Amino acid sequence: MNQMTALDQYKAVGVQSGMTDATPHQMITMLLDGALDRIASAKGAIARNEVARKGELLGSAIAIIDGMRASLDYNGGGEIAANLGSLYDYIERRLLEANTSADVAILDEVGGLLKEIKSGWNSIPADVRKV
Repeated sequence: MNQMTALDQYKAVGVQSGMTDATPHQMITMLLDGALDRIASAKGAIARNEVARKGELLGSAIAIIDGMRASLDYNGGGEIAANLGSLYDYIERRLLEANTSADVAILDEVGGLLKEIKSGWNSIPADVRKV
């Protein structure tokens, strides 16, 4: 087993344990962190010309964003859910484009968008968060 695979498996166990005890709000934060981590790692893979690794990382980031988009409550969330759904769709398309073009600027753009979402998410007062 190579070192990268072992590290990935270790991280997966840590994430799974954290998800078990997490509130829904914490889970979204963890998913955003996971997507941002994969995007940052993909930038490194591009710099090292590791094409396969870049594809794996961006595929994983797309899967995270797709899962978040699929879990939106469009009925209860109204306009906010619809806007987030559109933004997640845009992010997924840009990640696909970054994968085919190996364009780090696109990854910077998407990372910035996800950081904005995360900032807004983290600013929700604790007493308003659904448990």
